[in-house]
Amino acid sequence: MAEIKLAAEVRTEFGKGAARQTRRANKVPGVIYGHGADPVHVTLPGHELMMALKTSNALLRLDVDGKSELVIPKAVQRDAIKRTITHVDLLAVKLGEKVTVEVAVHTEGELAPGGNLLENVLNTLSVETEATHIPESVTVSIAGLEAGATIHAKDVPLPEGTTLETDPDAIVIQVLAPQAEEAPAEGAESSEA
Repeated sequence: MAEIKLAAEVRTEFGKGAARQTRRANKVPGVIYGHGADPVHVTLPGHELMMALKTSNALLRLDVDGKSELVIPKAVQRDAIKRTITHVDLLAVKLGEKVTVEVAVHTEGELAPGGNLLENVLNTLSVETEATHIPESVTVSIAGLEAGATIHAKDVPLPEGTTLETDPDAIVIQVLAPQAEEAPAEGAESSEA
């Protein structure tokens, strides 16, 4: 995963009023924490941050007062109506450091013929991986699976250097048989008169 570079400014004013003023300037308040250091309160460019966070588990390189800081998003708060980013918590990471993140599960292929239904029980898996090599997603083949088939977390192929943190026996995907509609009971009156 490529690093996305953003400029950040250290925040010195706190509270609702300061946060609202920051947002009116199309900027987003945030906090960088981790490695036992004191939290650093920053302001990030709103549009650039929104575009960077379109990629799940984005690796950001922030330029904070001339210092370069490598971070990943840990919590993103959005406005309930506008869906704009209102605040972001960022976790400081180092090259080679392992982090635990949620990775999306995607499927490829076609189920066996017969109208079976695919149920995605888990849409994400928790994995531990190097901060600079976070996979955007993992892909599971469902080609030819028939009703009753299940894929557990331990069966999902992971990229090299990535280990599973989710329960290995957790069901990720299962294939269900199609549900037949119940036939009307005999002797039931027809609604047509």
